Amino acid sequence: MKRLNSKSIAYYALLIALNVILSRVGSIRIGGGGVEFVRIGFGAFPVVFAGLVFGPVAGGIIGAFGDIVGILISPMGPYLPHFTLNAALGGIIPGIVMIKCKDKKCLTSFWKLTLAISAGQIIAGTLLWAYFMNSLFGMSYTAILPTRIISQLINIPIYVYMTKVIITRLPIVIKEG
Repeated sequence: MKRLNSKSIAYYALLIALNVILSRVGSIRIGGGGVEFVRIGFGAFPVVFAGLVFGPVAGGIIGAFGDIVGILISPMGPYLPHFTLNAALGGIIPGIVMIKCKDKKCLTSFWKLTLAISAGQIIAGTLLWAYFMNSLFGMSYTAILPTRIISQLINIPIYVYMTKVIITRLPIVIKEG
């Protein structure tokens, strides 16, 4: 992560706000017993995008702050730091996978984006999330993993496409030269 300046803070704030809106307001949440079982939406995209474009530290910050602000605005059950860690890892993992990419060609490579986004979504968005749901609430893996896998099979290609389009079309994202 580069030196923090007012421009970076503005980008991070925008991505945090987008994360909160897409996660808490712009998604369908299915829950029961005070626990959210399934969330259908694209709230993780700003976190993944931040990790890819601004680096793993920025992705982690945006994921963690987005989760904390989201729980303050629209709580669904008690605050559990496990899910804040999970949200942060959703931005850290793709950022680590793409840490060597500095130019637009590398950052828009279909296979590199697919690998980075898939790694983050499979580890944080599916496996770790399922582990927390099992250990904290006793939910069966066989009950929760199929829905997560299906949602990731939909989300990952959409995230790859959206990232590629945004990086290609917004020169402000990547410094040219």
